[in-house]
Amino acid sequence: MIVFNLRCANDHRFEGWFAGHDAFDKQRDAELIECPMCGSKQIGKLLSAPRINRGAMASVAASGIQADDSHQEKALMQQAGSALNPQVQAQMMALQAAWLQMARYVVENTEDVGRDFAEEARRMHYQEAPERSIRGQASREEAQALAEEGIEVLSLPLPSALKGPVQ
Repeated sequence: MIVFNLRCANDHRFEGWFAGHDAFDKQRDAELIECPMCGSKQIGKLLSAPRINRGAMASVAASGIQADDSHQEKALMQQAGSALNPQVQAQMMALQAAWLQMARYVVENTEDVGRDFAEEARRMHYQEAPERSIRGQASREEAQALAEEGIEVLSLPLPSALKGPVQ
C-alpha cells in the first residue's frame, strides 16, 4: 500500500491509500476518487515528503557511486517553496476535520428523505407530518419556492461517502 497526499480542484487536501501509482491513476480516471469535503472528482497528487535515509546515502558516497540528484532536488525545492506554510496547512486540515465532524453529526442526526425533501419540508411546515430533522435533495427552484413560503432550508453539500446509498 502507498499513501498519497491528494488535492481536489477546490484545493481541499486529504490522503488516499492505494495499491500503487497505477491503481491511483485507474481510480482517478474512472472518477472513483472524490474529495471528502466537496465531492469534487477532479483529484491530483500533491508532492509528498520523501524519506531520506542519510545513512544509506553516506554508504553510497563511500562506495564511490555518484548519483545526480541535482535536477530532482531543484524541482522539489521549487514545489516546496510554492506549497502552503506548515502553520496554514495545519489550520486548513483542522478546519476540514471540523467540517467533516459537523457533516457526520448532521447525517447521524437527521432522516434522509431523498428527493422528497421539498414535499416533506412543506408537509412538516403545514403540520401535515410530524416535525423532525430531515435532509435530502432539492433543486435550486424548489429551495427558492420553500423560502418564498417561509420554510427555512439550509444547503449543505455532503460528500457521497457520508450520504449512504442513493434513494
